[in-house]
Amino acid sequence: MTNHIQIGFTKSELRTFSKLTTPCKIQEFLDSFPYSAEERYRCPRSVLLDRKAHCYDGAVFAAAALCIIGFPPLLVDMLPNKRDDDHILAVFRLKDHWGAVAKSNYSGLRFREPVYRSLRELIMSYFESYFNIAGEKTLVGYTAPVNLNRFAHLDWFVNDSAMDAIAKGLDDARKYKVLTPSMAWQLSALDKRSYDAGLLGANYKGLFQP
Repeated sequence: MTNHIQIGFTKSELRTFSKLTTPCKIQEFLDSFPYSAEERYRCPRSVLLDRKAHCYDGAVFAAAALCIIGFPPLLVDMLPNKRDDDHILAVFRLKDHWGAVAKSNYSGLRFREPVYRSLRELIMSYFESYFNIAGEKTLVGYTAPVNLNRFAHLDWFVNDSAMDAIAKGLDDARKYKVLTPSMAWQLSALDKRSYDAGLLGANYKGLFQP
């Protein structure tokens, strides 16, 4: 555990993190509390205190928890067309394969096992589950990973004020496309079973309105 994490969190907070010993346990912890429909950004400390998060808060929290168990704190922003919200993942590599932890209002946009040989392969595993409430598949791209160690001077583990800077870092990151315009034009609508499954347990107040 790095010194800046030890200094930032209290002993009580570190005891909670000490139970999150694997990416899967981090995901289970995120799944244990509700999805936040608030526009507020919460740092990992605030997530612990409030026991709520949306996808951005959850990804930053997961990055902190992954950092504590020895992974670099990496975020990737999945980019939709103009009819949906973006979605942020905390990504990690294990034995040269990528996995992800995420908080989402959609059941299919959360955990991925570290079995993907490239970051693009990982991102594309979300493609069919990335849709809006109109049933349109909306994923069109993703960013290069952003290492949150860049923001250590802002104490992002414990200060909400650092969250805007991290969001700007994601906005400024290099972007990669996964669809051409002609591919996007030919996409089919999502079938009803997949739609219902994807929205199982969703907080409808937190869904993007296209």
